[in-house]
Amino acid sequence: MDGKALFLIALLAQSVAAPTFAAPVAPEQSEAPGATPVVASDSQEKMSPEAFVASLHFKKGKVVVGDNLATFDLPDSFVFLDGADAERVLEAWGNPPSEEQPLGMLMPAGISPFDKESWAVTVEYEESGYVSDEDAEKIDYTQMLKDMQGDLRESNPEREKQGFEPIQLIGWAAPPRYDAAEKKLYWAKELQFGDAREHTLNYNIRVLGRKGVLVLNFVASMEQLPEIEKNVGKVLAMAEFNPGSRYLDFNPSVDKVAAYGLGALIAGKVAAKAGLFAMLLVLLKKLWIVPALAIGWISRRFKRKAS
Repeated sequence: MDGKALFLIALLAQSVAAPTFAAPVAPEQSEAPGATPVVASDSQEKMSPEAFVASLHFKKGKVVVGDNLATFDLPDSFVFLDGADAERVLEAWGNPPSEEQPLGMLMPAGISPFDKESWAVTVEYEESGYVSDEDAEKIDYTQMLKDMQGDLRESNPEREKQGFEPIQLIGWAAPPRYDAAEKKLYWAKELQFGDAREHTLNYNIRVLGRKGVLVLNFVASMEQLPEIEKNVGKVLAMAEFNPGSRYLDFNPSVDKVAAYGLGALIAGKVAAKAGLFAMLLVLLKKLWIVPALAIGWISRRFKRKAS
């Protein structure tokens, strides 16, 4: 099986360098009749999907992440996986190991990661400093979208030269919205990779804190947008920084101020560390079970280097 059927790697210009999550529909040929469904753990052990799910440690109620950084107060309709289990699920969905494990992952309760209707929200933290929201009322999101689309068109020839698919920003799947009282920003982009019929959903939430930003990214398909929209409010409500790390705890005499504002968070320009392009891994929520041979290939191809 060609590796491109399991994961996509794209070079994105700064304008879309924020983490992007995709859930493309699997090609019909990926579901080989009679193939034994298996998943891979970090130790490359093979097990059935049922055994894999049983090995996950689902948490409920209030969950603290980081070094007492933030708390997620989960309603009964959600469960939480810690960083190690979140990484395992992402790999089981066809993604190579990440450079750094997420803090965790939110998932709808009672739905197996291998069900077609499954989706998730990865939880990460960027300690980039206190992000001022002074520009919140001044951002022209219509012009921002045009600028981002233009940046992509200009960068696509270079990406294609390097062997990657061109990327088209179709538009806002959900226009940017900022809750000034809660210090929470959320938006969604609709992307198209190459000539793929299935578009990619890139739904993002950013929670502003004293020293950085909680990064919440949905891993779902474009067709799941209505379901995601129903749950965005719940995800927004459950994520809160703990005392000492909250936005209102900012101390200008000792705390670092980020060199960007809300507009850069949405445009994704803060993720580009050098040059015009940033290497971006597009995570998949594959809608099929990977055969054992492909799982072994992924494990060997992307095995972590010893530190």
